[in-house]
Amino acid sequence: MTGRALKFGSVASAYEHFRPGYPDELVDQVLAYAGQPVHTALEIGAGTGEATRVFARRGIAVTATEPDAAMLTELRKHVPETVATVQGAFEDLPLTSTYDLVFAAASLHWTEPAHRWSRVAAFLNPDGMFASFGGQMCLADMAVEEAVLDARSPFLVDDGVPSPDGTPTHSPMQWPGTELGQSNRFIDVRQSTIERRTTMSARDYMCHLSTISAYLELPVSVREHVFDRILGVLPERVMVVTDLTLHLARMG
Repeated sequence: MTGRALKFGSVASAYEHFRPGYPDELVDQVLAYAGQPVHTALEIGAGTGEATRVFARRGIAVTATEPDAAMLTELRKHVPETVATVQGAFEDLPLTSTYDLVFAAASLHWTEPAHRWSRVAAFLNPDGMFASFGGQMCLADMAVEEAVLDARSPFLVDDGVPSPDGTPTHSPMQWPGTELGQSNRFIDVRQSTIERRTTMSARDYMCHLSTISAYLELPVSVREHVFDRILGVLPERVMVVTDLTLHLARMG
């Protein structure tokens, strides 16, 4: 895990309250793809457990791993006692157990690329599967989006996380599907999108931005100034797009 990935602990409570959760439809798609019962799962970078709990509600024994102690403390407040928790980066987890499913919710891009897929494969049962899903919240109104870009651009050009392998945003297959397709360890790579729209107050949208790593990288005084500038161009309520892109693959 990179240093930028370890900054979320300072905003663990806000992360839990202002990051959108995950719908049951997501789990439905994962289980339909599996085509067989999924009893156990390993989660990479579980954060505050927003994805953990939707899988655990289906009776799956989830082992949630998270390198940040503060995030893991917040997670334990919200997940059932059946969830096992481990503090540790994906790269440091002992290869002592295997699972029916390994999944990552908006966290895979923080893992080290060199041995990413060999480690995922090492944690899977011979007929196991992998799932990765996530998506950046963005403003639905392009005029408002442009105003926000103008407001923050002197201090922060891009608040997203670039594709780890440089895949352009217009490519039909997005990362990590691109890497999965090139791996000799996985087959039947699929990509799908779950569309979501919601409306929230400008203040809640700003609270969401306070959990984004690009802003957390800024000095506090600069961050506060950028937030003031952004809030100044927002209407009282905003519609946001929170689409999820889901990638699935199974052991080859």
